[in-house]
Amino acid sequence: MSFLRKILYPFSLLYGEITSARNVFYDKGILKSTQFDIPTIVVGNLSVGGTGKTPQVEYLVRLLQDKYKVAILSRGYKRSTKGFIIASTKSTASEIGDEPIQYYKKFSEVIVAVDADRVNGIQQLTQLVDKPEVILLDDAFQHRKVEAGLNVLLTPYNDLYVDDKMLPTGNLREKVSGAERAKLIVVTKCPSELNEKEQFEITKKLKAEVHQTVFFSRIKYSETIISKTTTITLDTLSLYKVLLVTGIAKTEPLLDFLNLKKVNVQHLRFADHYNFTEKDIEKISTTFEGIQSDKKIILTTEKDYVRSFIDTKFEVYYLPIETRFIEHQGDFNRIITDYVEQSTRNS
Repeated sequence: MSFLRKILYPFSLLYGEITSARNVFYDKGILKSTQFDIPTIVVGNLSVGGTGKTPQVEYLVRLLQDKYKVAILSRGYKRSTKGFIIASTKSTASEIGDEPIQYYKKFSEVIVAVDADRVNGIQQLTQLVDKPEVILLDDAFQHRKVEAGLNVLLTPYNDLYVDDKMLPTGNLREKVSGAERAKLIVVTKCPSELNEKEQFEITKKLKAEVHQTVFFSRIKYSETIISKTTTITLDTLSLYKVLLVTGIAKTEPLLDFLNLKKVNVQHLRFADHYNFTEKDIEKISTTFEGIQSDKKIILTTEKDYVRSFIDTKFEVYYLPIETRFIEHQGDFNRIITDYVEQSTRNS
């Protein structure tokens, strides 16, 4: 922990008490939460960034989209616009945010919308002519104005919320007790060989309640990297010198994966949700030109690609990822589909 974060510890205590008081007001009905007849599933976390929300939302889309009309509602972090917007072919990452534009480009049959006011966003979605049958709320665990039907809480294997502290000393947005609102807790970014004993120890450490079920997932990397014009298999990636450009919260899992594949990586790291400027693009291009090799490529994440590199003058590749459950994937799927089916039947 940095010295600055240590001296800010008193502010962490104050912030924790403020967020706790807010949660108590919602729990007691002093502050109003709105319930909706339509099935609403929140995917969120207690900490800031890097827990794997995007691939988890995409997992739920794949699970549900064949049977239901699905909508994804996000606030559109760092977008330049305000209010309720539905993604269209003219939308850009600047206008609706990088995750929403990624969802829109990947899932053609899904409604993707943004609104910082999730209550208004849901109301707008349910008034559409071709309205959704289930709404996925991306990063809305702290948005208590909506009382979701099902909360999915994510926490990374190497950074469990029980080991963290409140902002600004740590990365928690609210106290650990807030986890009680979740029905499903998913420990993300686990090693694929995580055994049952380790899973049990982590579940015990998280102090899961009787109403909660803990699942364990890992990152599944694609077998190919993709650019606008071509693909390269991961098996041959070690033959290239790779300039890796990232603007995400936590790059360690990706770097570990590339190192495991024995890829020669030079890394340019930018802040999470970074909006690359023309000067940054020029720096990337110059750095790439300076790499001495006939076989070299620029690689980035899918999120960074759709936000900043689709229309660059040089070729950029991205590596798609998906969520995979280590065990009990059928149980997770069943809890989700049973909730949606029952809620749809009762609405």
